[in-house]
Parts: sequence; C-alpha cells; structure tokens
Amino acid sequence: MTKDIATPIRTKEIMKKYGFSFKKSLGQNFLIDPNILENIVSHAGLTKEDGAIEVGPGIGALTEHLARASKKVVSFEIDQRLLPILQDTLSPYDNIKVLHADILKADVATTIKEEFTDVEKVMVVANLPYYVTTPIILKLLTENLPIQGLVVMLQKEVADRIAAKPGSKTYGSLSIAIQYYTEASTVMVVPKTVFMPQPNVDSAVIKLMKRDTPAVQVIDEEFFFLVTRSSFAQRRKTILNNLTSQLPDGKAKKESILSALSAAEIDPTRRGESLSIPEFGALADALYPFFKSGSS
Repeated sequence: MTKDIATPIRTKEIMKKYGFSFKKSLGQNFLIDPNILENIVSHAGLTKEDGAIEVGPGIGALTEHLARASKKVVSFEIDQRLLPILQDTLSPYDNIKVLHADILKADVATTIKEEFTDVEKVMVVANLPYYVTTPIILKLLTENLPIQGLVVMLQKEVADRIAAKPGSKTYGSLSIAIQYYTEASTVMVVPKTVFMPQPNVDSAVIKLMKRDTPAVQVIDEEFFFLVTRSSFAQRRKTILNNLTSQLPDGKAKKESILSALSAAEIDPTRRGESLSIPEFGALADALYPFFKSGSS
C-alpha cells in the first residue's frame, strides 16, 4: 500500500517539493492524521460500488482514502496551484478525477450524470473550507442532486448549529434549512491540532443523510424559509415581534399575523428557537394567504 499523504512529515515534504504556501483566503488547512481520515470515510459507508464527490482535496489526503474505499472519486479544486501536486500525490490511483472548478459555480448535476454512470450511490465527503461551508452545503441540498448524503468536516460551531434541536441556544434558521432536507447528526469532533496550519477553532464531522421527502410539506418552500429566517432575526424577541418587523408590511399586517399564529396554535409570546420544523411549516402555511395571495 502507498504511504499515506496525511502525515506531518509527508505533508511538509510535498509542500517543500512544490514550494506550496497556504492561502488563507481559500481556508486551506490540511489534515495530518490518517486515522481521522479513515474514520470520516467509514461514516460515509462507501463500498467499491459507490461514488464519492469531494470538495477542496488540498494535496489529496482525504482523496486517497476515498479512492481506497469507493469505485470512483470526483474532486472539485479551485486552487490551480494544487493541480500538479494532486497529479503527483494521487498517481497511484486510477479511480480519481480532479476537476479545476469552483463547486459553487459548477454544474454538479451534469458532473454526476457524466462521471458516475455505473455506481450504486453517490456521497459527498469533504473537509470543507471554513469560509464557504454553508453556501456549499445549501447548494448541494437545494439543487436536488442524486446524492444520498454528505459527510463533511467543518467548524465545530457551525456543525453544532446545523445539528441543533429546538429549544437549544444553537438552534436557528440554519438548523431548519438543512434539517428540512436531511437527517443531521454530528459524528465526531476533531481537535485543531491535527491540521496544518492549525486553525483557531476545533472542527466537527457532520453526517447529513437526505430525506426521501422534506421534513414538512409546505405550500411554498421559499416563503417557509422566509418565515423561519424572520423568526430568528433577533433571538430575544418573541415570534410575533420578529414577524411584524421582518415580513413585508408586517407592521400593517399585525392582526393577520396574530390570526395566523392562532390558526397554527402557536403562542405569539414564544421565541423562534422553541418552534419545531412542523410548527414552522404550519405557521408558514397559515401566514401564506396574507402575504402571498395579494390579500391583507
């Protein structure tokens, strides 16, 4: 078996060989612990019949573990300087394709269709750059891609918010946006000491398995998300105060908001963090006629 990329010595060797320096603007922190990488891959449950999508392969530390576990890996790398390095470090593997592309601009659906013609399932497995974690996850979930789920490493604080349950301090519109599409759970906490360079915060690996149908059926998804975001605009305010100040013409439609809260059986003095996703669904549907169908 080839020598692991993810050791401090090998990582330093590779960087020295190519004169590579980390770009802070791209959130580059390379993992230097093979056991953690193995653990991440095991949570993805990949077999030799499966495909893996990776975002930001760096010098290929996680990529090679994915190549060992799956049928094919497609990695999106935005930093052109890493392409020749990846060509070198991943040369022992013939089941990896590295695309020089920004995942946020890429047509991922077409890539899946073209690259994964003969796999059973596709999982996204990645050590995500901290500065674009949320946009990447939301893009991959909202584009209705044929993926089974994601196992991704991100800042622990963001992982806590994504997996949070109603009533907790970390529960908010991000928790709802992602749990609407997936079952979310934090599977491991990763100390900052296993990265080069060392970030300022600890990380966590979160597992997001796509639901067959969204967590709640609503009349209008976009409006549902507007209601959830509005409800958390100021955490200390009641749901009534947040909705009246945040929804379009909310102040003028305060009576309508009150009657929608009543119809959804939600006490107007509650705070957003106390509402479950089904409650937000009922509330959005009750508010919908007042804000979307032209009536007041």
